[in-house]
Amino acid sequence: MSSQNRTIQEALSAIERSQRLKRISWLLGLAVVVALTYGGLQVLNFSLEMLARQQDNFFAAIADFVPPNFVELSLYSKTNEVEGLGGVLQTLTHPGTFAETFTTEAGRNGTILGLSFITIVIGFTGTVLGFPLALVFGILGSERVVPFPFNFVFRGTMSTIRAIPALVWILIYIPLAGITPLSAMLAVATDTIGNLGRLFTDELEEIDEGPIEAISSTGADRPQIISFGMLSQVSTSFVAWTLYILEINTRIAISLGVYGAGGIGQYIDTRIALGAYDRGAAGIAMVIFIVLTVELLSSRIRARLRPGEHEGKGFVDSLRDLGNPKKWLGVGDTTKDSKN
Repeated sequence: MSSQNRTIQEALSAIERSQRLKRISWLLGLAVVVALTYGGLQVLNFSLEMLARQQDNFFAAIADFVPPNFVELSLYSKTNEVEGLGGVLQTLTHPGTFAETFTTEAGRNGTILGLSFITIVIGFTGTVLGFPLALVFGILGSERVVPFPFNFVFRGTMSTIRAIPALVWILIYIPLAGITPLSAMLAVATDTIGNLGRLFTDELEEIDEGPIEAISSTGADRPQIISFGMLSQVSTSFVAWTLYILEINTRIAISLGVYGAGGIGQYIDTRIALGAYDRGAAGIAMVIFIVLTVELLSSRIRARLRPGEHEGKGFVDSLRDLGNPKKWLGVGDTTKDSKN
């Protein structure tokens, strides 16, 4: 019995030592992070005193953005010089002007709605054009598909693309297309290849061996094993990651506009540079609306791709859910609401 107690005590002592070492490691790590952060603030000349001195100027500048002026929201509000929030109300009460805003050169390049449309087109088109190469590189970059070290040719290519941000890619494409929405789209597409391709590769590394062995046992060739044994396991994840990258690309398209590549980002940059802060605030409000809308749509589509989330639900019920605010917000039990 004493021998057994001694064994238990030794095991408990080992666990205590392990936990003690873990706590010490966490504390040391935290101390290192704090020290590095403090050093970084010193390098950047961070000073609370300086911020306190500038806060009055900061709040005064913020006050210039309020209230936002939506006079350039649409061709109707711009032509009739409808100032402030009236630009939104008048645009909504005259929906016939939307087609003219989106289809004419003056509408696309001179109004908030038109430039926002350009931004969305840049993000969406760049994602779609980058997807095929991202898929190819992502598959070939997996060690399950291409043996080591040959798969690192594709991994290295994706890493190189990711190392160069989209803000630099657009500079690379200037000799080809200038600083235009086209060069912004090419930058987004190139960035998509690296980011989305890497996500695809990581997904393939985590798949189960069971389906692969089952397909192999039937005498399937290599392409069939990849298609039915590997890609069939990650198809839903691939779609979800693509939607996630679309969200990111929409934000990137806005940032590229500040470079002068068109879209709502260029509108905000131009208006602020001219001192029209209230109009710049209207552009910022539209950016928030775009980002939230794209994120909401993407998150709801990803939710519907989850296994079992909507089993046994008919087409009519699915359409009814689209009009259910609780379902879009993801709160409460909406099963009864959709049946009533």
